[in-house]
Amino acid sequence: MTLSAAEKVRRFYACFTGEDQVLILINADPDAMASAMAVKRLLWRRVAGVTITHVNDIQRPDNQSMIRLLGIRMVHFRDLPNWRYSRIVLVDSQPDHHDCFALFRPDVLIDHHPESCVVGRFCDVRPKYGATATILTEYLRAARIVPSSRLATALYYGIKTDTADFQRKTIMEDVKAFQYLFRYMNPQLERRIENAEIPLETLDVFEKALKCRVMRGNRLYAHLGDVISPDVCVQLADFFMRVDVVSWTIISGVYDKKLIIIFRNDGIRRSAGIVAAASFGKIGSAGGHKGAARAEIPLIVLEKQVNVKDSRKLAAWIRDHVEIRTQKKSRPEKAEPCG
Repeated sequence: MTLSAAEKVRRFYACFTGEDQVLILINADPDAMASAMAVKRLLWRRVAGVTITHVNDIQRPDNQSMIRLLGIRMVHFRDLPNWRYSRIVLVDSQPDHHDCFALFRPDVLIDHHPESCVVGRFCDVRPKYGATATILTEYLRAARIVPSSRLATALYYGIKTDTADFQRKTIMEDVKAFQYLFRYMNPQLERRIENAEIPLETLDVFEKALKCRVMRGNRLYAHLGDVISPDVCVQLADFFMRVDVVSWTIISGVYDKKLIIIFRNDGIRRSAGIVAAASFGKIGSAGGHKGAARAEIPLIVLEKQVNVKDSRKLAAWIRDHVEIRTQKKSRPEKAEPCG
């Protein structure tokens, strides 16, 4: 039986009491941050306190601008206060999506990714939805809460980014939420977030990626070596998708003793999530959507297969292990030496 939005909100509220200290766990990106803001608004004056914590380092300019311009208050997981939280809420993720999440058993889980590890007193996982922000917008409406301009802008931007301007997986509920939020969002703030400035040091990474790029047919690979954040791999994967002959981008880097591989495609060919899982799911965590995916592999696992300290060999190993079986016969590789 499909529950109504009002019934889901009722069951959501039933998980909390006025004495609860609530911890909201996220892997911070626009959709996750917007969803966390919405959960905090839903719990306003219903619990003793709410803390939003993120497990990742936030480096992308648009994410940093979103936090600054919308006044999002968060604390990094490693800097959490020592007091205990009586309720845990996990949004836009599931317990097996990050090592830190596995340390908690969430009381509430709200997500739009495919079900992989669903636990909790109240779970609302909708894989057909394009964004978790859409689900939380429905909650707000069912609770008869009109979002503030900042909250509406966050949710609007969260839907926009996770659906890639409705070019990725999207259903009518995403469109309806987007239209509803447009009444209350601030377009000037949204434009400032979207057009965030790129730090000068990021240009060095772009230069390295341009020199290291390898073309195999319509696939563009670039291995960046050590990176200050996985977000730079995401930026470059999106950037290279703008090249006219490119249908796939596979950008990788090493961060926190893990190999991070970011996938993007044009949404026409095989699902990026399926490719990531088929290529690297047996040795690490991997998955995603049709047009965007990610894999993370501990370096200690790779050491038996490749010299992880040799960037050239590691880059070649990645190219050889990406399974895109629908591609035409590959052209000869063209690459610049990558130090």
